[in-house]
Amino acid sequence: MMKKVLFILTSHDRLGDTGEKTGFWIEEFAAPYYYLTDNNVDVTLSSPKGGQPPIDPKSDDEGSQTPSTVRFNNDKELQVKLSNTSEISTVNPNDFDAIFYPGGHGPLWDLAENKTSVGLIEQFYTQNKPVAAVCHAPVVLKDAVLASGEPLVKGKKLTSFTNSEEKAIELDGIVPFLVEDELKNKGGIFSNAEDWASYAIEDGHLITGQNPASSILVAELLLKQLNSES
Repeated sequence: MMKKVLFILTSHDRLGDTGEKTGFWIEEFAAPYYYLTDNNVDVTLSSPKGGQPPIDPKSDDEGSQTPSTVRFNNDKELQVKLSNTSEISTVNPNDFDAIFYPGGHGPLWDLAENKTSVGLIEQFYTQNKPVAAVCHAPVVLKDAVLASGEPLVKGKKLTSFTNSEEKAIELDGIVPFLVEDELKNKGGIFSNAEDWASYAIEDGHLITGQNPASSILVAELLLKQLNSES
């Protein structure tokens, strides 16, 4: 049986009050998407509002290009698929084997406290299905709780885009949350590599990655878990 993974992307396109655009980061979507689909995993795309999720324009800059972003920019089929994401309110978690959240700054505004998204995370996790997120996207975990009422991340090893990385791009005063702080405040056991280095960590079915350079590592850990459950 082909494994099925649900990708949830942001629908938010405004970078606070800066007047600039944001959204999801292409590398953090494209690299895991291609890694999984190239390994015979079926990927469904969803977002809070459905339709086309906004792409952070900075993730399409020349300096942000990777083999995966180049492949995406030439992949008309995937671009059409991306423009037709389902609404997360219509998702049945029983149809999927894992859930994955690409990052970018958009999730800080719409997915961080989205009750439908939080509910999906809680269902996947309690069903012992992998829950994965990269860069800013681990912020989606902050309000998830276990049946006991304790934060899902409490006592869990995890990582995310770091405070120092946010300060380095001078957005620490713009974003509504510093993801590292949010995860630590909920009891997460936070660790990270140097700024911009590739780093991912798993704790049980929870898989998190630090930054765009970590997206493939997250996908590798996710595929390993999916294959171990075959």
